[in-house]
Amino acid sequence: MRNYLTIFCLLSIVVFSCGKSKRASGPGVNMAGNNARQFSVISLTSRSVTVHNDFPATLQGQRVIEIRPMVSGYLKDMHVKEGQRVVKGQLLFTINNPQFEQDVITAKAKISSATADLNTARMEIEKVKPLVEKEIVSNYRLQSLELNLQAKEAELEQARAALKNAETNLGYTIIRSPESGIIGMIPYKSGALVGSSNAEPLTTLSDISEVFAYFSWNEKQVLDLLSDSQGETVEDKVDHFPPATLILSNSVEYPLKGRIEMASGLISTETGSATLKAIFKNPDGVVRSGSSALIRIPRKYDNVLLISQSATYELQDKRFIYKVKGGNKVTSVMVGCVPTDNGKYFIVTSGLQPGDTVVTEGVISLKEGDVIRAASCDTASYYKNIGQ
Repeated sequence: MRNYLTIFCLLSIVVFSCGKSKRASGPGVNMAGNNARQFSVISLTSRSVTVHNDFPATLQGQRVIEIRPMVSGYLKDMHVKEGQRVVKGQLLFTINNPQFEQDVITAKAKISSATADLNTARMEIEKVKPLVEKEIVSNYRLQSLELNLQAKEAELEQARAALKNAETNLGYTIIRSPESGIIGMIPYKSGALVGSSNAEPLTTLSDISEVFAYFSWNEKQVLDLLSDSQGETVEDKVDHFPPATLILSNSVEYPLKGRIEMASGLISTETGSATLKAIFKNPDGVVRSGSSALIRIPRKYDNVLLISQSATYELQDKRFIYKVKGGNKVTSVMVGCVPTDNGKYFIVTSGLQPGDTVVTEGVISLKEGDVIRAASCDTASYYKNIGQ
């Protein structure tokens, strides 16, 4: 009886060991393990992509001219309205100053008087000449009359100069447009006393056939763009800057492209930035001086790696991804990246190489060293929204 009991125990041990061995070698446990969770992965390849950067800008006309009176007087007539387009030479304002009108009348009267005196001096010479020739009157008398004639001629010239000066001052009371452009605000009303010493000009005139969009870049942005541009000198590189796009304040893209120029050759020690300007043609006058807008500048990246933003997670202001290594284990890698325009992808600037395989989604549920079941996603589908 005791022998049977011993045999039964031995057989139970053998059966239990075999069952455990089968379960350990079953299909549910392997390197990746059927119990491991499945994640989409992608093998990275180099691509080219263009990113646009926006910068706040202030718009100014090609020329902004302050219209100020040269003389004092009362504003008599305003021949233009605020916002009106004018051409060069067009009448803008008339100033009333009776003194200038009186100066012109006085100068003309002096010319008439000087002309009469001059004619009288000439007649005296004509009368004395025959007498001198007959030696009735001395030559001294003739010389004296000739000197008097010269004095009268000088008085006439002086009177004519006074008339020109008076007419010039009177002409200053009529203000015409020095250039073609758009009239700005007019802070004065008819009858107001105006003059060259007034704090405010009569108005401003903006020549907006071209507009300048002024914006600032920090030192790193300037150096990056210069390094990406062709040319030997800074001037050559600036000439090869990509064309700029103007985004108006209503978020509408202006149809004409602009060229970028350096507005300042210095980096401000206070702000650490440089001022640039983009020049846009404005034939229809749609863009007005003083407006605000955005300057959009493209920057092309060649042979770079792209990852979806869903493939990353942030920790202490740094970006990380999960890279798939041998045995389908994942390891966390810090990456440098630049966002694309649509906010769906990152351009990888450091941390990854072509051919690396990374997890594309669900990374928040992973941890270092996890084993996954990798499911490769279609590359074309993965990047189909890159331009949207």
